[in-house]
Amino acid sequence: MDPDSVIVVGAGPAGLTAAHELVRRGVRPLVLEKGSRVGGMSRTETHAGCRFDIGGHRFLTGIPEIQDLWEELLPEDLLRVPRRSSIYFRDRFIRYPIQLPDVLRRVGPREGAGILLSYLRARCRPRGDEETFAGWMASRFGKRLFEMFFRDYTEKVWGVPCDRLRAELAADRIQAFSLGSALWGALSPRSGHRTSIDRFLYPARGAGTMWEAFRDRVEASGGTVLTNAEVAGLRVEGNAVRSVTVRRDGRSEEIPAARVITGAPLRDLVRMIRPAPPAEVVRAAERIPYRDFLLVGLVIRRKALFRDQWIYVHDPGVAVGRIQNFGRWSRAMVPDPERTGLGMEYFCSRGDGLWSRGDEELVDLARRDLERLGLARSSDVETGRVFRQAEAYPIYLRRTPADVGAVLGFLSGLNNLRTIGRNGLHRYDNQDLAMLTGLRAAGELLGEAPRPAPSGQPL
Repeated sequence: MDPDSVIVVGAGPAGLTAAHELVRRGVRPLVLEKGSRVGGMSRTETHAGCRFDIGGHRFLTGIPEIQDLWEELLPEDLLRVPRRSSIYFRDRFIRYPIQLPDVLRRVGPREGAGILLSYLRARCRPRGDEETFAGWMASRFGKRLFEMFFRDYTEKVWGVPCDRLRAELAADRIQAFSLGSALWGALSPRSGHRTSIDRFLYPARGAGTMWEAFRDRVEASGGTVLTNAEVAGLRVEGNAVRSVTVRRDGRSEEIPAARVITGAPLRDLVRMIRPAPPAEVVRAAERIPYRDFLLVGLVIRRKALFRDQWIYVHDPGVAVGRIQNFGRWSRAMVPDPERTGLGMEYFCSRGDGLWSRGDEELVDLARRDLERLGLARSSDVETGRVFRQAEAYPIYLRRTPADVGAVLGFLSGLNNLRTIGRNGLHRYDNQDLAMLTGLRAAGELLGEAPRPAPSGQPL
């Protein structure tokens, strides 16, 4: 076994950043990616001449070393894009981030006054339930605003009632993903939220081209990146991982491992370990919840359907949760100026009614949702394709911190293994923070002192 060898599991932002840091320090890692493309949920797919990101991915960070990496890897291909997004609510489109005059104009003075009074009541009385998403939101922004603008959308995204979600979800993300914080920003200009930044970086041909550039740099520096390579097992002896079993091209191979960095979901990682971890760790891992994701890419025979890059759909009458308008991210995403490329995003769980539908049925559903929202006629849709992403979002339920702590506590006893990224830490973070975990894991395995894990920051 090469004493300097490192295996990286997963070629998403965290894994590729770790691999890039390793080759920069003279180590040649082997990166194993079970998908056919690098980038994970930040990859870019193609259909009918259009390009579709799996979700929307702004390149926005306050971490200088991450900013430097982006600009180093794609120096000629990063656009500075003016942000424009909206919320669809009760057949109206409300600009997001919110400006108070726009809110009052769209919902009317009576509704606007009700929101403000509810907010003031919440701010003037002692806070109640601080452990759940519903309680955290209502205590800060008022019950009326929460009921109007958050509950239905949040439950569509996560698939569980808001009173079962942990408050950490709101604390980590809601500044970037809420009407409430934007309204608060309008009322209190000094509050300053990251979501209000009006420009962001974006690769001209899609978010995935950034991770393709990382892959190319890793390979040019002596590392290896394998796709369609599924990790099926980790053999543990004593307090270390000794080998990794990978399936590729219908064959299995056991590869010796001196060190391992993994972004695999914790539930899957525990299932891979042999011999199996203690029963209580296995049970904790099996309880760790995830939300899956479908993107239906539609090509529309119309141009300029709307000006926004994306729309949050706060309407329980349609299944779609968010709509990406990729030509507004970059014109190169939809080269034909007479066409529009939309990403209709559906949040689901494997085995439920949405995930189990066939691709043609899902394309038809996306057509109907588009027409119901008044954005285009169903007959305007020229073609569509479904892209699936399992375990896209880590869910925070009441007992999730204890279960994650039990799993990470066990894994910390393996001295040559580090977990990274959104799924490796079960943290709903952004790609810049995922990248930072990859950087730090690479440094630790090469002898640097551990540093505190970054906290979640809003998108």
